[in-house]
Amino acid sequence: MSNRRNFLKFTALGTLLATGLYPVERAFATTLKKSRINKPLVISTWNHGLPANEAAWAILSKGGSALDAVEAGVMVPEADPQVRTVGYGGYPDREGKVTLDACIMDKDSNCGAVAFLEHIKHPIAVARKVMEETPHVMLVGEGALAFALSQGFEKENLLTPESEQDWKNWLIESKYQPVINIENHDTIGMLALDEEGNLAGACTTSGASYKMHGRVGDSPIIGAGLYVDNEVGAATATGLGEAVIRTVGSHLVVELMRQGNAPEKACRLAVERIIKKHKDVSNLQVGFIALNKQGEYGGYCIHSGFDYAVRDKVGASLLDGKSKY
Repeated sequence: MSNRRNFLKFTALGTLLATGLYPVERAFATTLKKSRINKPLVISTWNHGLPANEAAWAILSKGGSALDAVEAGVMVPEADPQVRTVGYGGYPDREGKVTLDACIMDKDSNCGAVAFLEHIKHPIAVARKVMEETPHVMLVGEGALAFALSQGFEKENLLTPESEQDWKNWLIESKYQPVINIENHDTIGMLALDEEGNLAGACTTSGASYKMHGRVGDSPIIGAGLYVDNEVGAATATGLGEAVIRTVGSHLVVELMRQGNAPEKACRLAVERIIKKHKDVSNLQVGFIALNKQGEYGGYCIHSGFDYAVRDKVGASLLDGKSKY
């Protein structure tokens, strides 16, 4: 009976195929589409990610590595004095000093970071040197500066007249109050998937405006501001670093993707974890973006107003991150 049932089933299938009633080509196309990896691709936080992505895309589109792409990409806002929360022109701390944090991570879990670094325009490049030229992961403060100078980096004044004037205006009241999505700018975190299917990430910032001298947020901390696992995916964070550090946020997002969650859902679950740990999030903003090995991506944040930039073969786009509130 079983053999007869199988015979009838395959006979019917053969008839449908022969008559063209079964969309076999479409079925195969759908299967291929699901398995095809969307690569190369780069994704980064905020609208200043658009020009940053173009610099990264110039490398990715020619078959370059994700690591080279993310470094080149985030160097764009690092050098742009109009981006007031990254690199040159960034808002200073409460003592009027611009201090920078950055980290980078490659496909093999190699990583490098610098924190509380002064006078160097491109902390991301110094972070890569830490990764490649030292046995360490992170260098900070005067030690990071000495290392940068030994590697040929030039010492510069990073405090622009505009940022200095803003700091002097702030000194009138000297009140530190984080403002959600101020000027729609914050840390830039960037994730890339190259033609070889390898991931890398970078994160760089001048930190919270008018912070205490010596304060370091999540951006240079591997696992908090950035995490890359080449078997699964990558994630990076933006917003108030203290909240991200407490949950090891980017590592959490990647582990949630490892459990089978899509990038956007993984970001949402991480955001909900942060919300659960805070009694009041009315003045707290945290956002994540994530990218998996299939080239799927997504973002999520606590409050609306967070956006992220994407660049792939289709083109460039700026997307609004979904939010809890």
